[in-house]
Amino acid sequence: METKILSGEQAIKEGAEIVRAGGVVAFPTETVYGLAANAYDPGAVRAVFAAKGRPMDNPLIVHLADKKLIPTVTSGFDEKYNALVNAFMPGPLTLVVPRRKDIPDEVTAGLDTVGVRVPSDPVCSAFLAACGVPVAAPSANLSTRISPTSARHVYEDMKGRIPLIIDGGESKVGIESTVLDVTGDTPVILRPGAVTAEMIASVLGGDVKSHSGKVLAAAPAPGMKYKHYAPACECVVAESISSAQECYKKVKERGGNPVILCRSEHTAELGGCRFIDLGEGDAQVCRNIYSALHKGEKIADFIICEDLGTQGVAASVMNRVNKAAGGKRV
Repeated sequence: METKILSGEQAIKEGAEIVRAGGVVAFPTETVYGLAANAYDPGAVRAVFAAKGRPMDNPLIVHLADKKLIPTVTSGFDEKYNALVNAFMPGPLTLVVPRRKDIPDEVTAGLDTVGVRVPSDPVCSAFLAACGVPVAAPSANLSTRISPTSARHVYEDMKGRIPLIIDGGESKVGIESTVLDVTGDTPVILRPGAVTAEMIASVLGGDVKSHSGKVLAAAPAPGMKYKHYAPACECVVAESISSAQECYKKVKERGGNPVILCRSEHTAELGGCRFIDLGEGDAQVCRNIYSALHKGEKIADFIICEDLGTQGVAASVMNRVNKAAGGKRV
């Protein structure tokens, strides 16, 4: 199968036609690129799992062109959570809500809930509107691999697996959406993202729980099972810049080819160590983390990422980095 990369109105038109015909295409969002299929078509959804090489017991998120369409995929949820819809949609927030019966089991992994999101990326919004159906989509990478934030990243994994990649430029947020379960009395963050617990609590005026991080037999959201976000080479998290330098030296001494991922303010401390600059501030670091991991696996055989923090968006980024490193720290 030939895989084309197209942009502009023609890409949106062709992509929507493929989705309506039961096919799969890659499309941009503000978080990461996704693999789109008609959420009402079980065969198309199965094709998404086949393209990714992903087990079908991991649910997909349903993407909508407009928040007014949310009632088309859910049987309803507590009205108090409409405040979150108004505050963060369109945007990088997914709500896990009771599903409508016409949403196939293939989308929800047989669960009674469904994840719903309204992206803010303008190319994505135009594409979803052109599709005219809810779009079920995971990230557009092979299962367990680094998520894609550019059309080129998608091509590297999906060449020959899908007919079309819609190029919308670099993703502006850079990590997957926050996934919030609102089916219980207290909302629970199942996957952290750019919409933080503090932001959610400020809107709801109450407590927000976070999932323990344990692997579940029946995961209600993506990113909660199996290995995720992993580069092709070994990856570790360094407790500090000095720990990163020490690890770098040890890898070099045994003949390895390491690289350090760190914030801009720490690059001057690295001496002769090779590094990839993640940028200044949490938003830049979030935007750049996946592209840095993609670059790192191409130029090195050992990635050392500094610990980026435990608060706000930095904590969400570290959720991905820790999984990419398989929990290994130095």
